[in-house]
Amino acid sequence: MGFGSYDESEQQQQQSNDDEIDAVSVHENDHDGQLSFESDVSTDQLVSQLGAMKDEESEE
Repeated sequence: MGFGSYDESEQQQQQSNDDEIDAVSVHENDHDGQLSFESDVSTDQLVSQLGAMKDEESEE
């Protein structure tokens, strides 16, 4: 058995295994609910921090 024939048989084996893979359900772990959080930082401070981060990013 030559090296090339080994590669071909491996390729055929992989293709046959691909047919057996089940599809992924993107809705399998959907959750209904709410998300909330509390912060001591004001919205203005957060917007200011975001602006500073964007300025740093544009300087690079």
